[in-house]
Amino acid sequence: MQNPSSQQGKVRAHVLISGTVQGVGYRYYTANQAKQLGVSGWVRNLPDSRVEAVFEGTEKQVEAMISWCYQGSPASVVERVVFEYEQPEGIEGFDISR
Repeated sequence: MQNPSSQQGKVRAHVLISGTVQGVGYRYYTANQAKQLGVSGWVRNLPDSRVEAVFEGTEKQVEAMISWCYQGSPASVVERVVFEYEQPEGIEGFDISR
């Protein structure tokens, strides 16, 4: 899939993670990893037991975050990662939503 990038060279990925990803620290580990990589965005639990995240950064940073999602937190069991690229919105920082 082609990833649309803005004038600043940033990309945005909208990611859905399935498996045993709630109640295992997945959101907190995701936020920590994003901060280490300098990625902006957010992560939250969904009512259907999936985790949803948005990552914004350089193509390399965002790809590294998507790759990390397949691993997740030590207690998680990731079964599926689905993502699509979207137009960046210029998010600053990284938030964990409830």
